[in-house]
Parts: sequence; structure tokens; C-alpha cells
Amino acid sequence: MKRLLNTLYVMTQNSYLRKEGETIVVRVGDETRLRVPVLTISSIVCFGDVLMSPSLMGHCAKNGVTISFLSFYGRFLARVMGPTSGNVLLRREQYRISEDSGRSALIARTIIAAKIANCRTVLQRAIRDHGEAVASEDIAGVCASLKRSVDEAVIESDLDRLRGIEGEAARSYYSVFNELIRAQKADFTFADRNRRPPLDRVNCLLSFVYVMTYHDMRSALETTGLDPAVGFLHRDRPGRMSLALDIMEEFRPFVADRLVLSLINLRQVDAKCFEVSASGAVLLNEKGKKIVVAEYQKRKQDSITHPFIGEEMHLGIAMHCQALLLARHIRGDLDGYPSFFWK
Repeated sequence: MKRLLNTLYVMTQNSYLRKEGETIVVRVGDETRLRVPVLTISSIVCFGDVLMSPSLMGHCAKNGVTISFLSFYGRFLARVMGPTSGNVLLRREQYRISEDSGRSALIARTIIAAKIANCRTVLQRAIRDHGEAVASEDIAGVCASLKRSVDEAVIESDLDRLRGIEGEAARSYYSVFNELIRAQKADFTFADRNRRPPLDRVNCLLSFVYVMTYHDMRSALETTGLDPAVGFLHRDRPGRMSLALDIMEEFRPFVADRLVLSLINLRQVDAKCFEVSASGAVLLNEKGKKIVVAEYQKRKQDSITHPFIGEEMHLGIAMHCQALLLARHIRGDLDGYPSFFWK
């Protein structure tokens, strides 16, 4: 099983990363802010104006540490990585399945069913834990609708209809998402899902955490040897890692949505963590990003029992586990792909 390594997020502007022996050194001006051994890092994510020495880039590539460069507000810009790992036969079979709509649908429907079921579990937990503080009847009605959507998805074999089921389920889920926000209601209100750019603080948080989940899922797939750009639910598009988007669907409710709700309801973030651009986009400021990144890293350390394997593991490992299970299915070792159903 893969050992859970850390992701190094560098958000301080004008930072410079360089290599000293087997250590990553982060400097700001003449001050050394951090020293961390390369072997304890699985990836580096740089936000905004962050520079890095060529020798460190080469050393990271050689040791399997991927480097991602994002804009200050979290938009993906570029990625540096070493030689592609994995068996070429695995990727060839992945491409064959992707080009076969019937075989793609068999994988896509388990992903969609898991995503919808996990959304339903988020809502059911809200009723169970905070029944008197939320609109329980409205949420229960959506839970019933999502149950029907899961039943439809697990027997559907047409990709377009599967996407329709997923879209309708997402609209139902988000229709009551605002009811799950129990604190700071004046500052955090959710009307609907919007992005590119996010127009309110809740959507800003969702988009930011989704980016981090996407990054981790992409790294897990690359480590396994799969091509993160070739998916089964999301179709190929230049610059889009479709398979990473596919598999992260299972983790959106369980990882990202629950984290966002905790950040708001536990008052770990507040209105001072955000700013509004001239275009009207709501964005996390540096203080907000540091809080969210720290809590996301803590959440990945949470222990869970994997629903298929039955073993206890860190949540961060579960993403790698799903990539391994998908690879086993593509190789023919498993009859089907066992999606991540949160219990």
C-alpha cells in the first residue's frame, strides 16, 4: 500500500524553492522559511509568483514528485513531472475502453451511482446530526429523489442518459445545500452552483477544494500508471484531465463538500478570508487559502474503512486505492470497477 506522503503548498508570494542535497529549501528574500526532505513529499503546488530552481525541478522529476503551478487564485497553469510510469499495455486497454461507449458506460455508471449515493449520505448525516437545525422534511425529500437516481444509474447503459441522471441529481442535491449551512448565514448563502468565476463565498470554497481534490486524484492516477487525460464519463478535451474528473466525482461529497460545510459551520473561515475582484468574482485571499489548505491536509489524514477492501486507511490513501482498483479492472483482474461508496 502506498505510504501517505504530503503535498507541499507554497502560497507566499515571491518565494524561491531550491535544492540542497536531498532537501527542498523555501526562501523568501534572504530568509529561509522551510526545509523539508524530498522523500517526505509526493507533490508541490505553487500559487502565484513562486519560483523554483531547475536543479530542484529535475530532482523532483527523478524522484516522482510532481510540481503544479497555479495562479494566485487557484487556476491551473502548468505541471512538471518525470517519465510516465506504468505498463503501456494498461494504457492501451484504457484507450480501448474509452473509445467503446458501451464499456465506458459500465464504468461511468458505477462512478455516478457512487457520487449520488455519497451526496445522499451527506444529506442523511445532516438530518441525523442536526435534525432540529435544518429543514429535515425538504432534505428527506431530496434524499428520496437521489435514491431513485442511484437506482436508475446502476442499470443505465447509455452515456448521455447517465450524464442526464447525474445532472438532475446534482440539481436536486444543491437545491438544499444551503440548508446544511448552520452558522454565519448572513455571510455564507448558497443559491446555486456557479463557477468560472464563483460569485459567492460558498461557491468560492467549493471550487478551491475541488481544485485540490482534482490535483490529488490526478497524482494518484499517474502513480498507478493510468492516463489521467482519458476518461469514461468526461470526454476528451485538450488540457482537461478527464479521468481525474471522473474518479474525483466519488470524493466530491465525502471530501470537498463536507470540508466546506465544516469550515463554515465551525467558523474556521469568515468573511474576512475573501475578496471580490473588479469582475465580481469572489476569491479567497492569502489568509483564507492558508486556512483551507491546512484543513484539507488534516482531512486527508482522517482514518476510514475502505468500503470494498475493508481495510482501515487514511482518506488520502483512499484516492490511490481507487486508482489501483480501476487499474485492476482495466487489466481484467476485477470483473467491475468498485466505486467508493461512503457508509
